[in-house]
Amino acid sequence: MPRVAPEARPPDDAPTALVPRVVDPGQGAVGVLPGSAPPAPRRRWALWTALAAVVALLACGLPAALLAGAVGDAGAEAPGGRPRAVSDDPATAAARKLGERMAAQLDRQSSALLRGDRAGWLAVAEPAAHADLRRRFAALRALRVTGWAAEPTGLPTPVDGRPGEWRLLVEFRYCFVVRDCRTSPVLTATRWRDGPAPRLTAVEPSRSAETGTRPWEVSDLVVAVGKRTVVATTPAQRRKLPTLLAQAEAAARTADAWAVGGRVPDRYRVFYAGRSEWQRWYGGGRPKWTGGYAVTVGGGHHEVVLNAEGLTSSGLDDLLRHELTHAASLPERGYPGESTWWLVEGLAEYAGADGRSIGRYPGLADARRLLAGGWDGRLDTLTPAANAPAARVSGSYGISYLAVRHLTDRYGPARLLAFFGAVVHDRRTLDEAAEAAFGEPWSRLHDDCVTYARSVVG
Repeated sequence: MPRVAPEARPPDDAPTALVPRVVDPGQGAVGVLPGSAPPAPRRRWALWTALAAVVALLACGLPAALLAGAVGDAGAEAPGGRPRAVSDDPATAAARKLGERMAAQLDRQSSALLRGDRAGWLAVAEPAAHADLRRRFAALRALRVTGWAAEPTGLPTPVDGRPGEWRLLVEFRYCFVVRDCRTSPVLTATRWRDGPAPRLTAVEPSRSAETGTRPWEVSDLVVAVGKRTVVATTPAQRRKLPTLLAQAEAAARTADAWAVGGRVPDRYRVFYAGRSEWQRWYGGGRPKWTGGYAVTVGGGHHEVVLNAEGLTSSGLDDLLRHELTHAASLPERGYPGESTWWLVEGLAEYAGADGRSIGRYPGLADARRLLAGGWDGRLDTLTPAANAPAARVSGSYGISYLAVRHLTDRYGPARLLAFFGAVVHDRRTLDEAAEAAFGEPWSRLHDDCVTYARSVVG
């Protein structure tokens, strides 16, 4: 396992193990759309139109009765469930036309990015926004962006106290390296100055509850691309990039074997974070014991983030195998919840160990302590708290690893993966999945796993 980063070192009597962690982003992932060029814009005006209309009408000082009518009519349906046609009031009609002009500018900018035209990318924006846009352009091109589309999610709304300035929510969809990739979405607020050709004045970093800010939104990046991975870090870590890529490529070969249904990722996306980036990328705020995590970003993709602080080369190998196995094995919408944490993490730990003997697994001492006391003996309660001591975390991972190892040794990797797929992807109960994959009741197998763990640690 990776070593603990200096600022997250456990008590002196605890082992120096920093355990990888997967983030389950709310079991509500998002995704969709293929393409090497931006897909035809799909403008979703419905409910957002109604909300924007309210803002516009308020700004015009129109009566509350009219506001209620506008929202009510916008949500109405004609017979057969079709949306009822609504005539725009002047303020909404003006906002709609402005939004269409903004969308046209965004389409031009998207095309410029994909053809590598930085001047065209900047041409839609005010000079004050150019520094940020230049950095985004460079990062996205370094990541070999192959798909990019900007889709407004509603009408523009006026910025209070700033006449002629507007705010527009935009869903950007992106692909890296692979040309037929399903795009990953990120929702961002943009700011504009009105005019015949509206001018972009700012793009705010996304702050979605599920995933937070992407690295390419806020950081300069250097990137290396291999056959199975794309690895990015900051210029300060540039010298590590060749080694990172080689280690990631090796880890990908292990992770590919654990793709449920053989659906391996088109590319594993890996971001290596320094101290400040660890606090910013994807929202930061991870438990102190976290060495890395995989977060679902939609379109069937998971992006892996590694904490550069305190990682050794050997620890990085284990961590990469662990996190890339998450990216290969987890469903797009996240896993079912804490009751299956042991299975998700146990599989990743098993892959991370890469066939080493049990005696070389570094978490055995912590597993022994947890088995001796402080745990109720149920695999579904192994999930450590965010503020748990490092030894408790390591023990939870260790017992999970031993449980998955026992099932794999007894039934083979194929049946273990079938069990994992039934539970984590198909959301079947452990009882149903165990009978289908192993032909045994889960209650008996559960107790066998715990007994096995106790026999290993002594």
